[in-house]
Amino acid sequence: MRKDKEKATELRKQGLSYRQIRARLKIPLGTISDWFGKIDWSADIAKRLAKESQVIHSMRMTDLNKVRGAHLKRAYESARREAAEDLNVLKYNPLFIAGVMLYWGEGGKNPKDGVKFVNTDAQMITFYVDFLVRACRIPMDRIKAHILIYPDLQENICRSYWSKVSGIPIGNFTKSTLIQGRHKTRRLNWGICTVTVSSYYFKQKILEWIKLLPQELMNEAYYANM
Repeated sequence: MRKDKEKATELRKQGLSYRQIRARLKIPLGTISDWFGKIDWSADIAKRLAKESQVIHSMRMTDLNKVRGAHLKRAYESARREAAEDLNVLKYNPLFIAGVMLYWGEGGKNPKDGVKFVNTDAQMITFYVDFLVRACRIPMDRIKAHILIYPDLQENICRSYWSKVSGIPIGNFTKSTLIQGRHKTRRLNWGICTVTVSSYYFKQKILEWIKLLPQELMNEAYYANM
């Protein structure tokens, strides 16, 4: 076994994250992932670290809702710094890459709004929710959904459909909106689904990822570390 792998194994068994090991040993994240990604004891460590990270992230999202003025500006700066740090860990994760690019193309960009994604494609909504939960570690209770429906559609049936395909609990759906206009018959079988995370902190992070990730993907050095 190569010496750097021995050192990395020892650090991993101590509970260090891939990012921490990379910082200490200067080993590419892709290499570390190849070494430990399919080992059971390493997977257990990853689950524990992810759970701890999710708790911290949830606390930050909650606390930011109470912040105003200069403190809010500093919080946004903190979110952007954290996004850059996260990117160093996640930039080789296919789910993260695809999710950020999907939001870049389809998600809401207004920094004054929460993280909002609207679509009629069930598979796209399903994938996006998976990105939020597994790549971004957003707790499911922070993910809300809302549907726009035509008057001739039954709200409970449409809501059940979107809940089933997305994995978002029925209780996380807000009151649906009827589409009023000249045409009151359905043009879409299940209406339009909007998935929202009401967190300005997370919005700053995802906007920063949208800015930084394309730069990474166009940089030749990115592929040298794979």
